[in-house]
Amino acid sequence: MADRPQQPARPARERKSSPVKTGYLVLYNAVSTILWATILGRVLLVSSIHGTKYVFPAVGEFAKWTQTLALLEVVHAAVGIVRAPLFTTLMQVASRILLIWGIVYPFPNTVAFSPIYSSMLIAWSVTEVIRYSYFAINLSAGSVPAIWMWLRYNTFFVLYPLGISSECWLVWLAATGPAKQYTGVREALFAILLIYIPGSYILFTHMMAQRRKIMRGSHAKTN
Repeated sequence: MADRPQQPARPARERKSSPVKTGYLVLYNAVSTILWATILGRVLLVSSIHGTKYVFPAVGEFAKWTQTLALLEVVHAAVGIVRAPLFTTLMQVASRILLIWGIVYPFPNTVAFSPIYSSMLIAWSVTEVIRYSYFAINLSAGSVPAIWMWLRYNTFFVLYPLGISSECWLVWLAATGPAKQYTGVREALFAILLIYIPGSYILFTHMMAQRRKIMRGSHAKTN
């Protein structure tokens, strides 16, 4: 799913956090920003020059391990390193791990060479570049520029539908294609598509709630 709902990090001056923890989170978010920016650049460059069918050979392995690194975010939420709801974080990370390891990796000839794979990566990478850089800046500087605040809490209106529809389409391609030859796999993928309906609603409404909270706070400071 396209965005990771996460409680907005409070400014560094308002948190009672050890320098080690803050330093680790700044490093994690900065490295993640660079990794996803690399994916975005590669996808745009390769697809514009060679076409989307060459995106997977050029980016697939790098994207697989970059997304797998996000499993650390479940650990961060579980042990309280970040103020993020564990359930929604787990939902988001699990859906992407499913796409990378359960759909794209085993069925590359069907789904990975589809233009939908490129649209999914674009939605993911733009979202993550904004999100990770937002937290890196906020943790290190104590605040973020207004434009970054706006991007963080408004771009999901476009990126979320793009990402979620791309994910569902790739699951559909696998379920109606190569997965049919494996007993029970096709049925499991159709069940996953059904789970996307309430899951998408939960994550989207959570982001809407976070946006309302942040926008109210921003307007209050302005006034």
